[in-house]
Amino acid sequence: MTDGDQITHNREAIRFLLFALGIPQALIGVWALLAPRSFYGDFPAGGDGWVRALGPFDEHLVTDVGALFVALGFLLGFAAVSLSRPLVIAAATSWLIFSVPHFAWHLSNLGVYGTADAIGMTASLAWTTIGGILILVLARRSVRAQP
Repeated sequence: MTDGDQITHNREAIRFLLFALGIPQALIGVWALLAPRSFYGDFPAGGDGWVRALGPFDEHLVTDVGALFVALGFLLGFAAVSLSRPLVIAAATSWLIFSVPHFAWHLSNLGVYGTADAIGMTASLAWTTIGGILILVLARRSVRAQP
């Protein structure tokens, strides 16, 4: 890796955003992997069961989604530690490939939720999409800022 491959500007903001997206995603994924029935019935903790409201339990689907969440969380965390520009861009792009359709689907299917849950879900999923976009914007600015 050359020095030009490292993020040099906005390092701490990019690192923070990568961890802020990746750590919760990985923890949610571990929950789905280790306790799929609990995840299905209780996610988010203290809520009315956002997953349960969408249909019958499917252990295969819940554990697959859990593995995806852990993998994305790992990728974002690894990018946060390395701050390799190509890896940061790949991680943020991979995140957005997941989070944009995920957000759009849920935004179009809020009818099964009460008002508080619909607002909470919309806010949390909007944040995840905005966070991924911010990473790409900051990484691009870092490239432009180089001499």
